[in-house]
Amino acid sequence: MSDIAKKYVKALANSVDEKVLDTVYKSLHALVPAFKEKKFRAIIESSEVSKSEKTDFLLSLIDSKDEKVHNFIRLLVENGRIELIPEIVKEIKRVIEERTNTFSGLVISHDKVDEKALKEIEDTLSKRLGSTIKLENKVTDYPGMKVEIENLGLEIGLSTERIKQQIAQTILSAI
Repeated sequence: MSDIAKKYVKALANSVDEKVLDTVYKSLHALVPAFKEKKFRAIIESSEVSKSEKTDFLLSLIDSKDEKVHNFIRLLVENGRIELIPEIVKEIKRVIEERTNTFSGLVISHDKVDEKALKEIEDTLSKRLGSTIKLENKVTDYPGMKVEIENLGLEIGLSTERIKQQIAQTILSAI
């Protein structure tokens, strides 16, 4: 995480209330997928496109009419910091989660985890951590199940291979 992104978010967070911070987060979050597009990057990185045109372009891509959002985007464009938007979004999310004591994370698994099991994991982690935990299931080729809550630095994993080894050891030790 860039120190510059952190400074922008700290200044923003200290100057607005929770509702506005959430509005800025949602507006900037809508821009993040665009950073993967070559045409988008060509426009924002071009020296031939003026700062006001870049500002207008970015504002046209968001849904917010909030003046704080517009001013923040203008500030980023004026200071040549457009490329920090994805990092700024992550940092705003971290600040919001800390302030509300509500953290989001992923349950990464090979198969889809049903809603009831996901809710049980959320409840158990919420009680253990003294925070509200919201989890989303991400199906990948991971051989087992892993829970990641990035802003808490938490990663818990169960590998199917490890479980098989433990079962084999238990069976062998019982003989």
